[in-house]
Amino acid sequence: MFKTLAALVAIPVMALALAAHADEKPHYAPPAKWVQVAEIPAIPDDPQAPAIQALLDDNQSLHEADGSAYYNRRVARVVKTEGLANAGSRTLTWDPLRERVTIHALAIVRDGKRIDVLQGGKDVLVLRREKNMERAMLDGRMSASIQIKDLQVGDLIDWAYTSERHDPVVGGRTNDFERMGWAGKIGRYRSRLLWDEGVPLVWKASTGFPEPKISKSGKTNELLVDVSGVSTPKPPINAPARFQRLGELQATTYRGWDDVSARMAPLYAKGATLAPDSPIRAQAATIAAASTDPKVRAFAALQLVEDKTRYLFLGMGDGGYKPAPADETWSRRFGDCKGKTVLLLALLRELGIEAEPVLVLASPAADGLDQRVPAAAQFNHVLVRARIAGKAYWLDGTRSGDKGVLDDLEPPPFRWGLPVREAGATLEPIVQEPLTQANRDMTLRLDASAGLDKPATATLTMLVRNDMARSLARSIESTPKADLERGLKQSLSSSMSWINFDRIDWKVAANGDVTVTLEGQADLDWRMNDDLGVREFRLPGSGDGKVTTFPRREPGPNSDAPFAVNFPNFTHTVTEVVLPAKGAGYVVKGPNLESMIAGTQLHHSSGIVDGAARFDHSTRSMTREIPFSDAEEANKTLRRLAGEAQIVRAPKGA
Repeated sequence: MFKTLAALVAIPVMALALAAHADEKPHYAPPAKWVQVAEIPAIPDDPQAPAIQALLDDNQSLHEADGSAYYNRRVARVVKTEGLANAGSRTLTWDPLRERVTIHALAIVRDGKRIDVLQGGKDVLVLRREKNMERAMLDGRMSASIQIKDLQVGDLIDWAYTSERHDPVVGGRTNDFERMGWAGKIGRYRSRLLWDEGVPLVWKASTGFPEPKISKSGKTNELLVDVSGVSTPKPPINAPARFQRLGELQATTYRGWDDVSARMAPLYAKGATLAPDSPIRAQAATIAAASTDPKVRAFAALQLVEDKTRYLFLGMGDGGYKPAPADETWSRRFGDCKGKTVLLLALLRELGIEAEPVLVLASPAADGLDQRVPAAAQFNHVLVRARIAGKAYWLDGTRSGDKGVLDDLEPPPFRWGLPVREAGATLEPIVQEPLTQANRDMTLRLDASAGLDKPATATLTMLVRNDMARSLARSIESTPKADLERGLKQSLSSSMSWINFDRIDWKVAANGDVTVTLEGQADLDWRMNDDLGVREFRLPGSGDGKVTTFPRREPGPNSDAPFAVNFPNFTHTVTEVVLPAKGAGYVVKGPNLESMIAGTQLHHSSGIVDGAARFDHSTRSMTREIPFSDAEEANKTLRRLAGEAQIVRAPKGA
């Protein structure tokens, strides 16, 4: 049953930390007495059943003052041959210092007869497997894997276990997360939460989750959802993340966001405390001697942490929530987000700069974090927020390659942050403004001045800014020049096959901007327009009607939710065709528009400027989402614009 929200994140940077004993092997025993063991339900009537059909999804949990236990049972039926590959094994992972796992059953039910696959753990393979080592992550988790032998189409697989978790680091606080997540119709779905009278459990259900029944027996509270023959609610396409969380149940024993904040505060305060003879003090002194400007000092401290300590997540021991001391991170020259954060905090405090750690969820799922129940497991990353002259600056020591000045740093896209303070704090929005400069600025110059039937020199200049530039700069530094050239040429050839680029160059500016320049020859297809009796060049790809629009949604929960917009985003493209005779007698046809469409500022201009046909196009998103009611009208406008070709017409006889 236990599925923390942090487990939903692709890269959980602050792993869940629990009990204080090592439990490196699973136990084998029947479920505890508080568990209500279900009968296997009848096969649901589902003519469109998937290859693996869910019969029973049973989730029960017991929440106490010092931790929780989570019972899970899944019964599935192999309907088609295609399901055999995915159904042929079961795997459990756990933290041996904080969790105890008990496997109750793994069996095949065939023709009404039960075949014990588990056999007391006889064929269970237990390993310490670092699944994310290639992502520089070590968490010390154990893995138990069981292969199911002789599995056949028509078999039922019955799998059940309990995970017990206790975490003294957060005072036994815990959380629970349930989600309806199967294909087709299920035989039976049950979520059952138990908690004692004195445990401060609160819960919240999202749209599409059945209405729970709350009851009490003696001093034990119970939340129960028990339904049959239901399907998983389908999320609306292209909606913000908060509208896509359908069929979910959350519960927590944290008393509020301030409870999470206050429990983390002493861990970060201790981690950022330096020894009297700490070498970090000397590093801070060197930075201070180089400049008296606090912005320059703060940026130098950030670059020191980025460039002199590599990233490695350490979730072992107390490393799930507790940062390694700043001195330790500096001495070994590596650390995770927590270790790098306290190192940066220590440097900034030595430099007299106000700063604090802020917990974030580094994922698009951060949208709507303020609507969830408070829990430490809601976060997977931590940043530093520095304040200088009343302005907030967001610093992330796990990045690399930041250049320029402090004011060039953009706020992170993580939507919500929880400051870590001794007195506690609540969630605060992380505000991102629309971009003021294009993050990709591209100019294609085609020199046809020698004549319509002569080869045209092509020069493509791409100026890349912000995080896109930082990523490209890292590739330039780490990739052989020949490989990078080949990759860039190949990536452009799909959309610009009519240009043969044979020369390429790039440079990285002091502020981190990257300029890439490609040169070559273009095949300009000047065709005769028989209706007009003139030759014309149609810019390849223009007017073909190809455009990405907002999709139509099927009926269902939140089907009228807003549509998400790519934000923040700002692209600018210019195409110039240098014409013979300085453009005398030539005519340009193309869109001319200044408009706000679907939350995006659109600019189109077409004309002849200084002897060249010039087509200028930019898109700048101004908001994160648009109302559902605006989408259809926006689609009409976008389709119309996509159908307008960009054409250069020569004078008669040219």
